[in-house]
Amino acid sequence: MGEPGDADPRGRSVLELITLVSLSHVNDPATTSLYPGDPPFTLESAATIAREGYHLQYVREGEHTGTHWSAPGHFTAGEALADGLDPGDLFRPAVKIDVRDRCAHDPDYVLTVADLRDFEHAHGRIPDGAAVVMWTGWESRWGTDAFFAYDADGVMHQPGFSVTALQWLVDTGRLGRNGALGTDTFGPDVGTDRTYAVSRLLHHRRRISLEALANLASLPAAGAYILCGGQINRNGSGSTALIYGVLPPAG
Repeated sequence: MGEPGDADPRGRSVLELITLVSLSHVNDPATTSLYPGDPPFTLESAATIAREGYHLQYVREGEHTGTHWSAPGHFTAGEALADGLDPGDLFRPAVKIDVRDRCAHDPDYVLTVADLRDFEHAHGRIPDGAAVVMWTGWESRWGTDAFFAYDADGVMHQPGFSVTALQWLVDTGRLGRNGALGTDTFGPDVGTDRTYAVSRLLHHRRRISLEALANLASLPAAGAYILCGGQINRNGSGSTALIYGVLPPAG
């Protein structure tokens, strides 16, 4: 992309050519929804300006607290963990598939190959090695009981990708060897599937998942990139993260 000071023929610098938007929730113990069984999340004051002369918090959390990405080794033994990935694995072309209307009527909705083909008919081919983001509308439920959508039997309901849709993305190269699935729910699997079939298929080679995304209205359907930050822990299963949409020039 060139150096920050480089200019295009119209005199704009590289930094003027792109826009960054945050796709992450703010981590707050009062509002952060935790996946059942995940470690508790707490923030404690470790130092104050009045007492020590500076402000510092002590953070306790699991690697998948809040908005985060999951490394291939999270579900697949022998695949790359967080410290085995390259920066390029965390910077991918992105597409966003809006299925909010279907998910509003069916909390168990699974994204299909037909949805992917309809998207390509409207927006062009999904780039190879893409981050394919499913926009379910669940981000608006963050921090409430509605995010879990438990039924009377205590079963959680959230939309997800179908195994056949993921297999199509893999077989056609659209997910590539280091693509990603993204969603504004807890993960790419439908909430009722405790076998994590989609995650287990996804997390081969260097493919990752982007989970509990936020602010997806700011991400265009096509033409943007996704950049994933986060702490790289030794043998990490992923990382709670700042995930950004890198938007192309407006004109």
